[in-house]
Amino acid sequence: MSDSEIAFEKLKISGEKEGMTETEQTTAPIYPLKRNWTWWYLNDERNKSWEDRLKKVYTFNTVSEFWALYDAIRPPSGLNALCDYNVFRDDIQPMWEVPENSNGGRWLIVIDKGKTPEMVDAIWLEILMALVGEQFGKDMESICGLVCNVRGKGSKISVWTKDCNDDETNMRIGVVLKEKLMAASKDHSKPLFDVIRYEDHESCQKKTSSVVKAKLSLHSSDAPVAEKSAV
Repeated sequence: MSDSEIAFEKLKISGEKEGMTETEQTTAPIYPLKRNWTWWYLNDERNKSWEDRLKKVYTFNTVSEFWALYDAIRPPSGLNALCDYNVFRDDIQPMWEVPENSNGGRWLIVIDKGKTPEMVDAIWLEILMALVGEQFGKDMESICGLVCNVRGKGSKISVWTKDCNDDETNMRIGVVLKEKLMAASKDHSKPLFDVIRYEDHESCQKKTSSVVKAKLSLHSSDAPVAEKSAV
């Protein structure tokens, strides 16, 4: 069991109430989260605009709500290609253009087609638990949300942050991400990732090729190091 799972297990309770009396349901612990989180879904109907494809699924603020929602919907590996999951804090919309995201960037994990579906789901859940469980300490205030882009050629999972120029904060966030994923990798035959790269949103929007210059990067095989060149 990874560090995130252990930390979150201290709070986890079942969302199922079958067999409980009314009194038990009333007195059952709620375990509120520190903030509200909203789960969004982008469908694969390419004949519609991006805004029409994006749907708000549910806003949750307790541990039981989180697990009930997670257990009720498909994992990323069960989605069709071109679909996205987005889980963002408070009232932040999962769009580059909104004020909270416009000057930000993302820690990106590219999951090639050769990875097993279980590894995609493991990365998603590990980071999701770390976010909802407030595992990034004071740097939680710099995190906007989590995105999973499901694609036929390989999926992407990314953590969005508010300020792409705050290298110190972004690197701390990246180091925690690496630690969580490396701990979770112990349950698999190889690391869940090879490299995670930090990119600013502006460069992603203006890119002319499939590769964006990374501001920071962390490798599964190396000690943490900041890089100012592309990986």
